[in-house]
Amino acid sequence: MKFRKLLTLASAMLLGLPAAPLAAQDMSFDAYMQLLMARARAEGVSEATIQRMTAGLAPSQRVIELDQSQPGSSSGSGYPPLAPYIATHVDRARINGGRREFANWRSTLSAVEREYGVPGEVIVAIWGHETAYGRVKGGFDLSQALATLAWEGRRRELFSGEWVDLMKVADKGYSRGELQGSWAGAFGNPQFLPSVYLRLAADGDGDGRADIMNNSADALASIANYFRDAGWRQGQPWGVRAYVPSGFNVDRYRTDLVAPVCPRVHERHSQYKTAAEWRALGVQPQQPLADDTLVTLFQPDGPGTPAWLLTSNYRVILEYNCSNYYAMSVGLLADEITR
Repeated sequence: MKFRKLLTLASAMLLGLPAAPLAAQDMSFDAYMQLLMARARAEGVSEATIQRMTAGLAPSQRVIELDQSQPGSSSGSGYPPLAPYIATHVDRARINGGRREFANWRSTLSAVEREYGVPGEVIVAIWGHETAYGRVKGGFDLSQALATLAWEGRRRELFSGEWVDLMKVADKGYSRGELQGSWAGAFGNPQFLPSVYLRLAADGDGDGRADIMNNSADALASIANYFRDAGWRQGQPWGVRAYVPSGFNVDRYRTDLVAPVCPRVHERHSQYKTAAEWRALGVQPQQPLADDTLVTLFQPDGPGTPAWLLTSNYRVILEYNCSNYYAMSVGLLADEITR
């Protein structure tokens, strides 16, 4: 029976088909790695790359502990306040760092904005939040981390594919030492997963490579390409502060739509209305916003606290990390960088 289960899983992996997940204890790590390596070969990865990326490979107990400590989706209705999060994530050090990098890379960012339509300050804000402008990129061996997560089995379909995609990245000539990152497999200045790298990494300086680990120009262009792919609308802000009149009932305009992805994030947003429609209701944008711009009202900390009108570009930031706390801090940091 055990042999039959292994054979079924091996066939599915080689064909790129989903298979019923096996718990880690159903096979040894070495046996499971043989299946992953076979799949990588079947998808065109060179033997030399497979061997150098798996030499001495063993599972990481630390990665397993970190994965198993991740909280599940909360079913509660309460949310931590936004203001303290912003205070610690859009602080003076991060603002000053963003302004410094924006100045250092001004010409590159201008060229990237012309090509991809994404403002340079937004790109730099992502860079700052993900890796402190390239200073904190993670020190986990990505081959070990992703292989461990795939073998562990909790999210096997995701991480087995990411491990194979990492082999494809390595096949482009990157060393195992260069392919270091977070315990969950994100790497480089933008913290892309391998599958995202293969799809969206961009060459920002014209040298023929998209080196998001060591080349900041490539990293900035890659972030911009990610945003363009996610639907960024050129010339539109991510959101603007809004005046909400006293006694205004925000709950009356809550959306009835249920988002298929990250529903707790989107359930906090109102219905989409044009800026003109919000003005007619007494909600006034505090910065220029065209009358026909569709926006959602967001007042995260309740009546009498700061509120924003968010455009579809805010949802693009959420594509990077589906958290209102993250997206708001990116948008507000971007604003501060060019203030």
